[in-house]
Amino acid sequence: MRALRYIAVLSLIGFCPLLVHAETVASVWGSAILRHERDWYSSTQARAIADSVLRYQSREGGWPKNTDLAVLPGSGADIPSDGRENTFDNEGTTLPMQFLARVIDATADDKYRQAFFRGLDYTLAAQYANGGWPQVYPLREGYYSHVTFNDNAMIRVLSLLRDVAGGKPPFAFVDEQRRRRAREALERGVDLILRTQIKQDGVLTAWCSQYDEHTLEPAWARRYEPPSLSGNESVGIIRFLMGIPHPEPEVIAAIEGGVRWLQISALRGIRVERFTNDKSEHDKRVVADADAGPLWARFYELGTNRPIFLGRDSVVHYTFAEIERERRTGYAYYGDWARELLDEEYPAWKGRTAAER
Repeated sequence: MRALRYIAVLSLIGFCPLLVHAETVASVWGSAILRHERDWYSSTQARAIADSVLRYQSREGGWPKNTDLAVLPGSGADIPSDGRENTFDNEGTTLPMQFLARVIDATADDKYRQAFFRGLDYTLAAQYANGGWPQVYPLREGYYSHVTFNDNAMIRVLSLLRDVAGGKPPFAFVDEQRRRRAREALERGVDLILRTQIKQDGVLTAWCSQYDEHTLEPAWARRYEPPSLSGNESVGIIRFLMGIPHPEPEVIAAIEGGVRWLQISALRGIRVERFTNDKSEHDKRVVADADAGPLWARFYELGTNRPIFLGRDSVVHYTFAEIERERRTGYAYYGDWARELLDEEYPAWKGRTAAER
């Protein structure tokens, strides 16, 4: 793929103030913390949160997931130094870096800058030579080392590197050498996306949630997450590709192929409802509903494109009711993930792309 022409890409989501108080700091950590006005990031509260975020950074430079980083770790409760908590899953590492960038932009404090650089160097070091990223780094045996689109892990990394490479606020403080490395990593990542799009009878379709890090073949993750086409992660990949200005033909082809697959894979006339079963347990079931909007399955069988459902026994079923109640209620096997993409974002992208030609 030619040198990237899309570094100055879409700016990050607009900011809006959040009215929070110091005593409720524990409730503010999450993606909403990126939507404050710029002045807030130099406030006493923001700096206190940033100090806490630094405490959770590992010696390798990464951060954990599913942890309230706004709350200082207690005595003896700091993140272990063995690197096992480092991850890109569930906004681990990427969200702390996005937050720190805003604090740096507002304060120019070098201690936050150095922590961000450690995180960026860690993120760049984690990339495979083939352009993908594992879920965790340093590498661990098992599915953690697969190239991971699952839960948009790799797309969040690429989105961060895209903005770093662009050098616009709040990332203007990043030095040119690191921006160049981010550009190169971003280019390899986009090439990996194009290489891993599945073809059926020579036609581009969608993506799998994870790929073997050596062969780039579709791979298993957890026991109920099989090699399959993803009705969820494919949406995030297409959305990322649509953020590339002046896309080259192979990027356009990938988007068009993915969108066509989502269109033909939509499930209509059904909805998923919660109910109480005859054992007085909370449960979910699929019911017919002619007025329901389209849904997509999380997993589509490779080759047949049929929705599939697996419980913890890893047995493939073709109906939602056949898997155990614990998984029916504890995992998103259906979603309306592609609705906004198909109804609004893709037509808008189509219009922009046509205007650029």
